[in-house]
Formats: sequence, structure tokens, C-alpha cells
Amino acid sequence: MSSNISIKHINKLAIPALIAGISEPILSLTDAAIVGNIEFNATESLAAVGIVSTFLSMLIWVFGQTRSAISSIVSQYLGANKLNEIKNLPAQAIFIITLLSIIIIITTYPFAEAIFKLYNAENLILEYSIDYYRIRVFGFPFTLFTIAVFGTFRGLQNTFYPMVIAIIGASSNIILDYVLVYGVANIVPAMHIHGAAYASVISQLIMAVLSALYLIKKTNIPLIARLPLNKEMNRFLLMIGNLIVRTIALNVTLYFATKYATSYGKEYIAAYTIAINIWFLGAFLIDGYASAGNILSGKLLGAKAYGKLISLSNRLIKYGILIGLFMAVLGALFYYSIGNIFIKEPEVLKQFYSIFWIVLAMQPLCALAFIFDGMFKGLGKMADLRNLLLISTFAIFLPALFILDYYNFKLNGIFIALTLWIIARGFPLIIKFRKEFLPQSQKN
Repeated sequence: MSSNISIKHINKLAIPALIAGISEPILSLTDAAIVGNIEFNATESLAAVGIVSTFLSMLIWVFGQTRSAISSIVSQYLGANKLNEIKNLPAQAIFIITLLSIIIIITTYPFAEAIFKLYNAENLILEYSIDYYRIRVFGFPFTLFTIAVFGTFRGLQNTFYPMVIAIIGASSNIILDYVLVYGVANIVPAMHIHGAAYASVISQLIMAVLSALYLIKKTNIPLIARLPLNKEMNRFLLMIGNLIVRTIALNVTLYFATKYATSYGKEYIAAYTIAINIWFLGAFLIDGYASAGNILSGKLLGAKAYGKLISLSNRLIKYGILIGLFMAVLGALFYYSIGNIFIKEPEVLKQFYSIFWIVLAMQPLCALAFIFDGMFKGLGKMADLRNLLLISTFAIFLPALFILDYYNFKLNGIFIALTLWIIARGFPLIIKFRKEFLPQSQKN
């Protein structure tokens, strides 16, 4: 089994993964940009999109960990030339995660008002949040199904088909957003924030259908789950359990960040919505190379190619930092133009510009954290990721947030705390990785 880690091969995996990875933040960013420019109640609508997007991202990140677990196991078996032994695992995993998504709809739909009150939403923002969520949540099973299929393709070292599916889904969402939010004269009525929600659900359905078709036609992995359970199911569920705990800790961070931003006022939560969605977009752009690390590290571990594993990590660090710096410079060049894309309210823009520089400065640090996060997922070291997220959230982010809020830093405090959180996530992984695999690479 070839274990190619050339620049060309890394880019062949990373660039399509990068494009595929930004599909979900593009859904939220498109909703935010279009809703923020409607004729009335733009600030309240944008705030509602931000709050709901944060909650949905939490759900997707918690239950979408199937992708990393499937990718890790499939890539390791591919590297060891034993793929036939786990061919039925993806279908079983997809069935489990889709069933869980339906349970989530049943248990959250009736309690939407209580959920968004926890984010300090009230009055018109609360009303819009409930309406938007009760439509968008029906796209949740389609999203998790698509994520699980993408995990299978990643394990097979294929990021091209997920990219194609994501491009079609994101393009559909942009077109549908314009049509359904603003309407088409005498054809489609303007549905405002409701239209944005419907556009997202339809786009997620399109992606799920395409994912199923590509898996059936382009691989020999079955889509229908059958018994008996695969021998790796216990390891898969353990990985999922560790990743769910890790992701819950991650979303505690996002919950408190959103809760505090909302408590400062509608202009603050609107500005936070723009900033956090741009940060998400940056994170997913960098995640293209993190995905390459995920995909290749599992394969190299399966092949016991430890020297190449070290070389891969060194190359990905360089690429990630360069991408982070490029994004920071690009954002700086268009610093004031970017905010105007989303909203024209002067007070919202004032708050956004006061924190945007922190979002840009974080990008190289995010690159390091996300790349090694991806590599540890590929290596199957989910317990390490779980423990580190618990420490960085509860020992670093929350104390920093509480202290900075006490001194009235407001949005600046939130994003400074997020920067410290990212640093605490990244550097310990680099140290642990090199400590474990550098000696093994020297034995080779």
C-alpha cells in the first residue's frame, strides 16, 4: 500500500476537503449575510440566525463525530490492506447516527423557546429564533447522514466526491436564499428569515441524496445496514463517546460565548454573529489540511510508517501557518468592506470592527490546533482530545471569560478568552505527538 505524503498528494486531499468542509459555515454565513440585509428588523433577524446557528453547530459537532471515527478506522484498515474486514461498518454507523438525529428533533422541537431563553434571547429575537429553528432542525438528519458518508470517503482517501456534493449544496443554498428570503415578483413571496431556514433544509436534503448516490455508484461500500455488528463497532462507539464528551466541552465554550454576547445587547450579539461565523469559516478553511492529516495519519499508522508520520506533521504545520497568515492578511486588507457585506447598522459595525482584529490574529494559532486535532482523530486517540478539551474549556476559557467580563471587556473579552482556549488546545498536542512518534520514527 503506497503511503504518499508529497505536497501534491497532500494538496490533492486537502483542497477538496477544504472546499467540502466550508459547506456548513457557508450555509450559516449566507443566511447571515442575506438576512442581515432585509428591509425590516435586520438586526433582530441576524441575531436570531446567530443564536440558532450556534445551537445547531453544537448539535452537528456533537453527533457529527461519526465522520472522524469512521475515517480513522477505515483509513487504518486501508493502510493495513484489510479493508474487507470493515466494509459493513459505515452502513451500521450511518444508521445509528441517523436514528439519533431523529431523536434529537423529537426532544428539542417542543422546547425551542426554553432552549433559546438559555441564550438570553428575548422579545423579537426569541420569536425569530424559535421560528428559524423549528424549520432548520428538519435538515439535521440530512446533515448527519452526509457527514457520515463523507467520513467513509475520507477513510478511502477520497475527498473529491465530498467536494462535488458540497459545492452543489452550497450553491443551491445561495440561490434558494435569494429566492426565498427576498422573493420573486409575482412568483415567490418574500419569506424573510423563514425563507433562509427553508433554503438551508432543501440544500441539506440535496446533499444527502447526492451522498447516497455517490456512495452506491462510486464505492463497493454498502449503504444498507445489516447484522451482525462489525467487530470494530465497540471501538467505533468508544471513539464516538470520547468525541461526544470532547465536543460537549467545546460547545460549553460556544454556549457561554454566545450567552455573554447576547446579554450585552442586540448590537453586540449581531456583531458577535458576524465575527463568529467568519471565525467558523476560517476554521473550516484550515480544516482542509487538518482533514488531510486525519486521512493520511490513520493510513500511515496502519502501515506503521512512523517516519512518514513525522514528516507529514512537519509539512502540515508549515502549510497551516501559511494559510492562517494568508487569511489574516486578506482580512486586514478588506477589514471594513467585510462588515458591510453583512449589515449596514453603524452600531453593529462599530462593535464588529472592535473585535475583528482578534479573529484575524487567531488564524495561525487555529491552524496549529486544528491540524493536530485532525491528526489525533486519524490516529484514533480520541481520549487525548477529550481530556485536552475538558482542561482548555474549564481551566482556561471559562475563568478567562469570567475575569474579562468582570472588567467589562465585553466582546473583546470573549475573543481574547477564545484565543487563550485555542492556544491551550494546540501546543499540548504537538508536544505529545512528537514525544510519542519521534522515537518510533528513529527506530525505523
